[in-house]
Amino acid sequence: MNATPRVLAVLDDILASASPDERGALWHLAEAGRELDANLVRLPAGAEVGVHQEDVLDVLLVVLEGAGRVRVGGGGDIVLSPSTVVWLPRTSRRALSAGPDGLTYLTVHRRRPGLAVKPPGGAYEGGEGPCMLDRVCPECGRLSEDPAPVFCSRCGERFPER
Repeated sequence: MNATPRVLAVLDDILASASPDERGALWHLAEAGRELDANLVRLPAGAEVGVHQEDVLDVLLVVLEGAGRVRVGGGGDIVLSPSTVVWLPRTSRRALSAGPDGLTYLTVHRRRPGLAVKPPGGAYEGGEGPCMLDRVCPECGRLSEDPAPVFCSRCGERFPER
């Protein structure tokens, strides 16, 4: 059976219908059976996505509106403006910051495999699995792989203090 290509979103329409103060993930790819993830993210003026490192996936970041910077490991900044396309290779350390007019961007990457909690040594010893609710982003619902997350790598929301 062949899959049928189709339009999933018109980003200009999504941006036009979002309230000016709406932030975080405005849209995400949610089709069943997909092999990609994509997120439309808006950061308000001066907001940041803290320093993080993606060890598994390359990420493509496409700036749609506003301006900002990507701080890269080893020093230096990549200036972001509309139509800038940045490749964020896996294992690269980076942080994002929005300029005075905010920053709206699309990220695209291979779909992340689901997290699984495995008992040590393969043996199940009973009891309940660890609670990971403190690793779920309060804005977009993404589970962070970081055991002590500060910012969500999907939408940039700051996690509550522990």
